[in-house]
Amino acid sequence: MFLYHSDMAEDADIDLRAAFNAISDVVQNRPRPLRVFDQIYMKAGDMVLQSELVARWANGKKLAFIGDGDAISVCVAYLHKREIINYGPSEIAVFDFDERICGAVTRFADNERLDQIRAELYNCLDRFPGPTDFDCFYTNPPWGASNDGESVKVFLQRGLEATGYVGEGMVVIADDPDLDWPKRVLSNVQTFAIQSGFFVQRMMPQLHYYHLDDAPNLRSCNLIFRALPGNRVPGPSRGISDSARLAHFYGRDNPPRVRYVREKERLDYGKAHEDEYSLELLEDSHGTDH
Repeated sequence: MFLYHSDMAEDADIDLRAAFNAISDVVQNRPRPLRVFDQIYMKAGDMVLQSELVARWANGKKLAFIGDGDAISVCVAYLHKREIINYGPSEIAVFDFDERICGAVTRFADNERLDQIRAELYNCLDRFPGPTDFDCFYTNPPWGASNDGESVKVFLQRGLEATGYVGEGMVVIADDPDLDWPKRVLSNVQTFAIQSGFFVQRMMPQLHYYHLDDAPNLRSCNLIFRALPGNRVPGPSRGISDSARLAHFYGRDNPPRVRYVREKERLDYGKAHEDEYSLELLEDSHGTDH
């Protein structure tokens, strides 16, 4: 057994080998990231710690994921199912515009009998489909380096809607003391949350590393928001089409042009696909003396 501090409550007694093996099962069965949509995956060790933290934070609650390329949702459910941790959300719903991600969640859940998790194809630019009775939400959105956090605010808005503006949220966002843009993004996102009737309950700085070739040392933090008592829904959910808000959504001069990423065919993500390799055969040696 491995004892580590969860930074959320009391110490957590976790079998580290079992946890890493479980996370490895999930990683083997998720699709490859599409960098053009800022799908950049968290490293496995940080996924273990993040999944335990999210499970503890959302214990017994209905949890919505607004996008989930990392597959933290599946990790949380799977760690609980395997009894590596004895706590976790009562219900998990994943809303993602990538059909590959939704399919991977559904197939893994079916194979492992994870009854508390489901996935729904959804683009965050569209009106939130509901229901809006989630207790909390989680999102690790495009970090908004080129738009001062506008893309983060879109995902945050959908999370607030998922809770009916009365719940809690965890937003994973860039956090680097040596760069200016993460500071601007953090400020703008916090301002947006405050204007929406939420306050920053907690910030957990510089926690996570990513498979990011051009910035391998860039880290992210957890921002945890909570609704003010008596907070009210500002109005019905609406689609987002403001061109100024979306101009650099996925990076400089890269606005949203895709409603859904469609899955061409069912893939077994843990195995090499035939498009990735060719075979050079041994020469037929029958009847040949050597």
